[in-house]
Amino acid sequence: MAGTKKAKVIFQPSGKSAHFPVGTPILDAARELGVNIESICGGRGKCGRCQISVATGHFAKFGVLSTQENISAQGPVEQRFRKVRGLGENRRLSCVSTIEGDLVVDVPAASIIAGQTIRKDGSTANMVRNPALKLCYVELTPPNLHTPVGDADRLKDIICHDFSLPDIHIPFDMLATIQKTLASANWCVTACLDLSPHTPELIAIFPGFSDRLLGIAFDIGSTTVAAHLVDLMSAQILASGGRANPQIRFGEDLMSRVSYVMMNDDGQEKLTAAIRQCVNELVDELLEKTNADRAHLLEAVFVANPVMQHLFLGLDPTPLGLAPFNPAISSSVRASAAELSLDLGRGARIYFLPIVAGHVGADAAAVMLFERPDKTDAPILIVDVGTNAEIMLWNGKKIFAASSPTGPALEGAEISCGQRAAPGAIERIRIDKTTLKPRYRVIGSPLWSDEPDFEKATKSNGVTGLCGSAIVEVIGEMLVAGIVSPDGIIRAPETESEKQRLVADGRTWTYVIKQNGPHLAITQNDIRAIQLAKSALYAGVKLLLDKAGLNSVEEVRLAGAFGSYIDPAYALLLGLVPDIAHTNLKGIGNAAGQGALKALLDINARREIETLVGKIEKIETALEPDFQKHFINAMGLPNSVDPFPQTRKNFDLPPLQVKVTSGAGKRRGGRRSKRQP
Repeated sequence: MAGTKKAKVIFQPSGKSAHFPVGTPILDAARELGVNIESICGGRGKCGRCQISVATGHFAKFGVLSTQENISAQGPVEQRFRKVRGLGENRRLSCVSTIEGDLVVDVPAASIIAGQTIRKDGSTANMVRNPALKLCYVELTPPNLHTPVGDADRLKDIICHDFSLPDIHIPFDMLATIQKTLASANWCVTACLDLSPHTPELIAIFPGFSDRLLGIAFDIGSTTVAAHLVDLMSAQILASGGRANPQIRFGEDLMSRVSYVMMNDDGQEKLTAAIRQCVNELVDELLEKTNADRAHLLEAVFVANPVMQHLFLGLDPTPLGLAPFNPAISSSVRASAAELSLDLGRGARIYFLPIVAGHVGADAAAVMLFERPDKTDAPILIVDVGTNAEIMLWNGKKIFAASSPTGPALEGAEISCGQRAAPGAIERIRIDKTTLKPRYRVIGSPLWSDEPDFEKATKSNGVTGLCGSAIVEVIGEMLVAGIVSPDGIIRAPETESEKQRLVADGRTWTYVIKQNGPHLAITQNDIRAIQLAKSALYAGVKLLLDKAGLNSVEEVRLAGAFGSYIDPAYALLLGLVPDIAHTNLKGIGNAAGQGALKALLDINARREIETLVGKIEKIETALEPDFQKHFINAMGLPNSVDPFPQTRKNFDLPPLQVKVTSGAGKRRGGRRSKRQP
């Protein structure tokens, strides 16, 4: 029976946590928190669907020291399952494992009933097919006493002759493979060359004729990892997949992960192993989906932010946590897949796009490669919204780039009722200005909550929380309805009926969206978290505008999954980006992933972005004296200083009113404020 002593348990990647009595089964704790771990056998240790693992180390963010001693030892049920069915390394059955101390529990994707929705689609439409790899089918004459030339040399000569190449390089480890393959294939083979080096290099050889050549493009985000398996001969995407970045269990944001590396001797190795394992699992998944032969998967292209890049490549990320934020390498990286312990075809190569600056990564470079704003005359702002927002500005003559530490709040993390995009998450919300009653729509159903069949349509997944797009909308709606002031303060109820929606929470007030099953509400702390996140983003944008000599832009493009699904009008209402007509603010989807696909398919695109990155002016927001001023001004909704006239007109908000008293600006506004004459 569980004792009275309690321990803190954090489930990742959901981030849900609570204190539980020591002795509580982990599966019971998960169910109590709404972490949907599957268990077909009803928790009797027979099906093995409820597997979890324990992340070990000191997690400063949670104030938790998680160790293997804090989970119960394996009992007879688990030991038998491991012996009969097999259990992966470090995996435990949550139904028979109990809490013995503070734990960070990692729930793998295979154990989650309703996993995260990875909204990162890809398309190769209108892309140039000019890959770095080339297949060469050749037919050699059998060796004889009159031509005493080695098989590798004869292969080299005929490839150079038939394909008009001055030379090719044959690595030492290919020599034995060449001779065996030639002999078994009656001297007819297909060679695969890597054209990236100055001298093309032989990386694989197949018996007989083969026209099968595969590549894979990865976008390693701090929250999600997406991959596209591509036929390099047709440029067709064969399959796509994605999953939560397993590094989340070591920290939601980038600096938390850097901190974990600093505080744990084996921290870097753990984080590197976690992301490489994730990549290998995605490779396995996509190959299985397509029934493709791993031997033909010979190239992978990667994009990521600098911290993710360093951890994936096995480089120390800690210099990125301190000024001057210098990366180990900023140019593109070419390496063999084997060097990174990646399970691709034998001889496969990887290409990592160059990074722009210490906190503006290869993902930003990929966005630039796909969008190419420098091909237009008008000023364009591109923002890739994530836990670390990357901002790029083209002023008609030059590209400026910066990053801003927005944190995970805009994506639903660290918000009391927030969650990542998954079935059951509220993605759209509107508030009646008179009754303050909300209506909403959840992922998995096209119906709104006030429609007759809503309960039936959402019965399987329920209503579980708010994802990023809904969090932006609900705060905007609260502003328009007068529930929250332009300063971000939730007001007290003014009538008896309002008390159902505006509830006291200590010295502050909370807006209730849903009373029970589960209880969903926006707290004052939630508002502050969003204000801090959006202010960091807007301050970074303002710095770039200052540097570029601009007061405004003609177009804003929001990249990333968050940018794709957010309503442009509400992004402006919140003050995420400068005021423009909402029709000129566009979501461009996973442009980083699209850039990775472009680099995978076209070797010239790689040279293009390597040149372009060298011309970008990088701005380090942490070192700019005006950042704090812009940050404070951006705390207002939508802004305390910038007037946002188009957005205010669109939502029928009064003009910004600024009353100067002793040099300080005091803001007024909102639905209940009186308009100036």
